[in-house]
This record gives sequence, C-alpha cells and structure tokens, in this order.
Amino acid sequence: MNKRYFITGIDTGIGKTLISAILTEKLQADYWKPIQSGDLDQSDSLTVAGLLSNSKSLIYPEQYRLTQALSPHLSARLDGIDIRLDAFTLPETTNHLIVEGAGGLLVPLNDTDLILDLIKKLQLETIVVSSHYLGSINHSLLTLEVLKQHQVPVKGIIFSGAVNLESQQFILKYSGVNHIGNIPVLSSIDKNSIKAAGKNLNL
Repeated sequence: MNKRYFITGIDTGIGKTLISAILTEKLQADYWKPIQSGDLDQSDSLTVAGLLSNSKSLIYPEQYRLTQALSPHLSARLDGIDIRLDAFTLPETTNHLIVEGAGGLLVPLNDTDLILDLIKKLQLETIVVSSHYLGSINHSLLTLEVLKQHQVPVKGIIFSGAVNLESQQFILKYSGVNHIGNIPVLSSIDKNSIKAAGKNLNL
C-alpha cells in the first residue's frame, strides 16, 4: 500500500523542506508542494529535486506559485490570485507521495481556509516536524492537539536539529504520538547526507 504523508511544522522555517527531501529520498516517493509563496527561482520543489539521488521520484508542479514571501493569503492577494480550496487535487500517482505544507497548521490560505483545511480536504496522514527552542513544547503540543481535535490522522513526529531530550520526552509522553526519529544538524546538505539521514527514520 502506498504511503502518502502531509508534512507540516510547528512553526515557519522549522525544516519541513529538508525533512521532505529526506522522506522523499527514503521512500523514493513523489513530491508535491501545493503552494509556493516567494523564492520562485529557488523554490522548495527545486531544492528537493536537487537533493534526490534516486531516479524514481517525480516532482509535481505547484498548484499556486506566489511571488511574495508572505502568508499565502496575503501573497495571493498582492498577486491578484484567489486561492480556492476546491482547486486542490492530489497528483495521480501509483507511487508513495510526500506533500509539503506552507508554514504551520493555522496559516491562512484565504479569508476562510487554513492549511489545516487543505490537509483535511486531501485526507492525508500527517507528519509533524518539530525543533527545540524556547516555546517549542507549547507549539508542538498545540499543533498535535489541533490535529487530534479535527480527527486528522498523525503518523508521528520528527525532531529536527539539536537534541533536547527533556523537551522531546515530554512532548512524546504527553501527546502519545509515534516518534519517527531525529534529524540532527547536518554538517553538509547534499545528496549523500540526505540519503544517509533517512536511515534514522522509522516509517
């Protein structure tokens, strides 16, 4: 059975793209970033594509390409674009699929819909990316609680960056979610390190 995961984070800039590349390479999955907001010449899709070693993965084009590095709802408004939830359709593939979100769960897409609503529409199991900083316990548990309240299935959590066992153990114990693994700070980010990092993840 094919694995299809939506990758979300507890904050912006938490490492979702790096984790998405690692997961895509590990599973030799296809990759899709539904919304790219800003950096169109150095998009997350291009970043992931450049980090893959396998020849099986396909990178699907974004549904929305927004020019401003802002929240999607504002970037779309400035670009004169209306993001519609019913416009999103999963790519047709017989392969595993990694879908990367934009920011966290409650990032707005328009005046009424959030990233959370996109996850629910796509009906994907979710992987949460966390990283340790002051406030990360709160952000992690809030993210997991929102997913639970909205009955979104959670595959588990991945901790990215420097390890803080005290925080990590509390988050895992309190939430009861599956610990997929840790991705440490990589000394270099290239195809070899991406491929090696996936060996530490339990999917």
